[in-house]
Amino acid sequence: MSLASNDFYSHIAQTSPFPIGIQVEKANGSTIYATTGKQYLDFISGIGVANLGHGLEAVNKAIKEQVDKHLHVMVYGEFEQEIQTTFAKNLCATLPKDLNAVYFVNSGTEANEAAMKLMKRATSRSKIIAFKGAYHGNTQGSLSISYNPVKKNAFRPLLPDIHFIELNNFDNLKHIDKNTAGVILETIQGDAGVRIPSQKFLEALRAKCTEAGALLAFDEIQCGFGRTGKNWAFEHFNVVPDILTAGKALGGGLPIGALIASKDLLKLFTLNPMLGHITTFGGHPLPCAAGNAALNLLKEIDYREVDKKGAYLRKQLSENPNVKAVRQIGLMLAVDLNTPEDVQQVFNYCLENGVIIFWFLSCPSSFRLAPPLNISWEDLEKGIAIILQGVNKI
Repeated sequence: MSLASNDFYSHIAQTSPFPIGIQVEKANGSTIYATTGKQYLDFISGIGVANLGHGLEAVNKAIKEQVDKHLHVMVYGEFEQEIQTTFAKNLCATLPKDLNAVYFVNSGTEANEAAMKLMKRATSRSKIIAFKGAYHGNTQGSLSISYNPVKKNAFRPLLPDIHFIELNNFDNLKHIDKNTAGVILETIQGDAGVRIPSQKFLEALRAKCTEAGALLAFDEIQCGFGRTGKNWAFEHFNVVPDILTAGKALGGGLPIGALIASKDLLKLFTLNPMLGHITTFGGHPLPCAAGNAALNLLKEIDYREVDKKGAYLRKQLSENPNVKAVRQIGLMLAVDLNTPEDVQQVFNYCLENGVIIFWFLSCPSSFRLAPPLNISWEDLEKGIAIILQGVNKI
C-alpha cells in the first residue's frame, strides 16, 4: 500500500517496491500531518531518530541561530567551531571518564566504519568479531559486520576476516583471541528484534576483550540517546566499552554520527598516517547545534516515566492472545506475531487508522514500536488501542 505521488516514484530512487508514501506536510510532537489532512501517530520515531518527537522549538531555534552565524567553513578538525566544541564537551559529560573525546561524522554507519579503522590501527590486527543478528549500517564495512546474508549476498565480496558469534553464548567468547582487533555489538540489538544481552554475558565479553587486547565497541546508534530509559544503553549493565558509536537521535532530527573513545585512542588517527581518518562535512555546525539543543532537552526527560510507558505497552500487548512474545527495554519494543503476513496485516490496519508502526529487516514475524520518549499518555493510549485492534483482526 502506498500513498505516494507519481513524481515520487519517477524521481526519487526507491529502496523497496512498497514505500509507505505518506505525503508529509508537517510534523509536531508525536504526530505527522499529511497533505491530505490525515494525522498519523508516530510510533517509530523515524526509526529512532525523533526520540524527543517532532517540531522541537528549542532545536529549531538553535538551528536558526547557527544559520545566521555560519554553515560549513572547513573540513573537520581544522577550524575550531564553537558549537562543535560545545556539543562534544556536553556529550562527553554524559559518559564515563574514559570516553572523553568525540570524532563527529555524518551518520551512524560512518561512525561504525571509523570504529573498525580505529580497532585495526590501535591493535595492528585485522580480525573483527560481530554478532549474529547484527545490523550496523549499509556502507561496505558496516554491511560486512552486519549479519543478514540476504542483504549482503548481492554485494560480495565484502571485508575479509569478519567473524560472527551468538549473543549470550559464553562458549563463543573463545573466538576472541590474540588475533582479534575488536568486537562490535549493538548494546541492545535492534534489527534482530530488540535482543537484550544478559548482565553476566556483557561482563564476560568485557573481560575477554581486555584479556585478548581487543577493543570493545558498543553500537548505540539506535539504542542510545535515551531510547532504553537511560542516556546510554550500556548504563543498564555498568559495562563500559572502549569505543562507542552514536547516530540517529543524536542530531535532534538532523544527520550526524559520532565515534567516541578516549583521547589517547583517537590520537591514533592523527599520525602514522597523518589524516588517518578524514571527513568533509563531519561535525557540520547545523547538526551540532540541533544535537546540542536536543541533548539539553534529553536532560529534562524523566526516565521513570519512559520505563512506565514501555512497561504499559508491554503489558497491553502481552495480554493479547495473538501476540507470541514482547521484548522491551525503555521505549524500544519488538512484538512477535506468527507470520510476516500477520505483521503486514497489522501494519496496514494501523496505517489506515492513523498509527505508524514498522517491521524489522531481520525479524520478519515481528513489528517494532519506538514512540517518542516524551509522548503523552493520551497519545500512547490512543495509539496502542488502534494497534491492539489491528492485532485482534489477525
